[in-house]
Amino acid sequence: MKTQKMIINLLIITSLLVFASCSFEKADHEPPAVPRGLRSITGDGEVMLYWYENTEPDLAGYRIYRSLTESGYYYLIGETNLDYFLDVGLENGVTYFYAISAFDYDENESDLSYELVFDTPRPEGFNENVFDYHDYPDYAGWDFSNYKVVAFDDPKCDFYYGYDDYMEAGYFYVGRPGGDIQDFGYTESLDDVTYAPQNGWSATGIVEVIVGHTYIFWTWDDHYAKFRVTAIGPNYVVFDWAYQVDPGNPELAMQ
Repeated sequence: MKTQKMIINLLIITSLLVFASCSFEKADHEPPAVPRGLRSITGDGEVMLYWYENTEPDLAGYRIYRSLTESGYYYLIGETNLDYFLDVGLENGVTYFYAISAFDYDENESDLSYELVFDTPRPEGFNENVFDYHDYPDYAGWDFSNYKVVAFDDPKCDFYYGYDDYMEAGYFYVGRPGGDIQDFGYTESLDDVTYAPQNGWSATGIVEVIVGHTYIFWTWDDHYAKFRVTAIGPNYVVFDWAYQVDPGNPELAMQ
């Protein structure tokens, strides 16, 4: 019996040593790799962040950080186990800086992402209508600063629409002196235009209206905007738009 008891005790001790050894070997102090490919899409009062997924099998998720300056303190605003994050409730016209980290189930956290990612939300709208100024002069113009339809001769009219019977085509006209307009060409969506270009403005302040084309506007008081024509009727145009309220900031969609 004594020998049997000694054997049992030896087996217990051996098991404990093996368990302790296994537990020690499984202890993880290695953080995941730093996430790569962080990028943003500008929205109306929001910013969508995307990045490449990490491949670690013990990955638990990502932490999202935000700052108001490039070199300032980045504070935690959320966590996700997806490869995207929507930051909402932001102020249009304010620039936000972002970074993310990855963490595992043992709470090991990577360094912050290396990319410099910043975004400035701006207002936008969809399915707006302006009409031919020959037929409906009070509903032919658009005021970016107030996001509304105005008369073609309103002092705040940025651009207005008119149809030329002789040319059998519609045209956008710069409404307020000092503004500039250009046809950026066909785009799949409004967000295909990321930044307003510095060149390419119409020498006459007039561009032809074409479905699917996106137009860039530079207001008299140094604000950039864009709008994309989605439909043309007998005497009207339907368009989507975005307007950057931060003066001189050409950022209109994705960084």
